[in-house]
Amino acid sequence: MSAVARFEGRAIVFDLDGTLVHSGPDLALATNKMLKQLGMAPYPEQKIFSWLGTGAKALVKHAIDGGKNGSAETALVRRGYELFCQFYLDGLCVHSALYPDVEMVLGELRQSGFRLGCVTNKPQSFTEPLLTALGLDHYFELVVSGDSLPKKKPDPMPLVYMCRQFDAMHDAVIMVGDSPSDIRAARAAKMPVICVSYGYNQGIDLTKAGPDAIIDSFKELTELVKYKC
Repeated sequence: MSAVARFEGRAIVFDLDGTLVHSGPDLALATNKMLKQLGMAPYPEQKIFSWLGTGAKALVKHAIDGGKNGSAETALVRRGYELFCQFYLDGLCVHSALYPDVEMVLGELRQSGFRLGCVTNKPQSFTEPLLTALGLDHYFELVVSGDSLPKKKPDPMPLVYMCRQFDAMHDAVIMVGDSPSDIRAARAAKMPVICVSYGYNQGIDLTKAGPDAIIDSFKELTELVKYKC
C-alpha cells in the first residue's frame, strides 16, 4: 500500500523487531534450541515469526504450548524461558540485520530535527546489546524495553512515558511499528501510528487493524513525516 497521509511532529518512536531489524531468524533459532533442550519438536521459522511482538516470555509460552494461549505448565515455561535467554544471548546478532535504508532514514530524521526513541517489548538485556551490535544505539535519545516499566505494549504506558520524556503532546509524537500491539498502544496513547508492511504482524491484516498509514519500505517514512517547530 502506498502511503498518502502526511504527519507533523517533534519526535518519532520506533518499534525494534520487525520494524528496524529483521531479528526473526535469531529468535527462531534460540526458540528451537530451547524446544530441543526440553525434548520438544521444533517449529518452522515462519510459525515462530507469527508469535513475535509481545515479548520474550510470551514467545516462549507460545512455543511450548503450540500457540494455545497458556496451557503450558508454569514450571516448564519458567525453565524454557531460562534456556531461551541463554541461547538468544549467545546468538543475539548472528543472522539479524537492519532492514534496507534504516540507518540512512534515521540519520535524515535526526538531521531534520526529530527526537528519536525506541520502544520495544524486548527485555533490556537483549535490547541494548542488539542496538549496539547493529550500530543503532547512538540514534536514540531514549530506549524503553519490555521490562523498563511496569507495563509494555499494547499497554500505552511506554508511549505515554516517551511523550513525557520528550516534553511533547501525544499528537506530536509519531509511533512507527509493525504489529497490532504497536497500533493498540498508539491508539490508547492518542498518538498517530505508521506501520511497515514487511514486519511481524502476528498473522493479522494490518489494514484491518487501523494504522494511520502503511508503508512498504522504510525510506517512504521521509516522505510521510515533517518536523514541526
